[in-house]
Amino acid sequence: MSGPDKPKVIGEEWSDERVKSFLALDPYDSSKNADYNALFKAYQAMRAGDFERFIGFFVEAGRDLNAVNERGETILDLISEHRRSVDYAQALKQAGAKRSATAGN
Repeated sequence: MSGPDKPKVIGEEWSDERVKSFLALDPYDSSKNADYNALFKAYQAMRAGDFERFIGFFVEAGRDLNAVNERGETILDLISEHRRSVDYAQALKQAGAKRSATAGN
């Protein structure tokens, strides 16, 4: 089995198939933004290198890197608050992600 429902294993190599499987994640609550949800779940589950690969697939699929949550925050806003997530934030910025106007760029 591969995909987001597979337990996280440290040091495990992720196939492109497993990384791409996060594109199919839908939020439990249909009022939530599906693009933000997929980014958030990938951020939670992936190492920085796998997350960077995911971002490439995400953009290639025409998804919105600047999707917002119910508080109007982008995933870059959230990740930028975490001091150990510099590599994740850099991958997002390189792909064109922006912080929201309310985030105090």
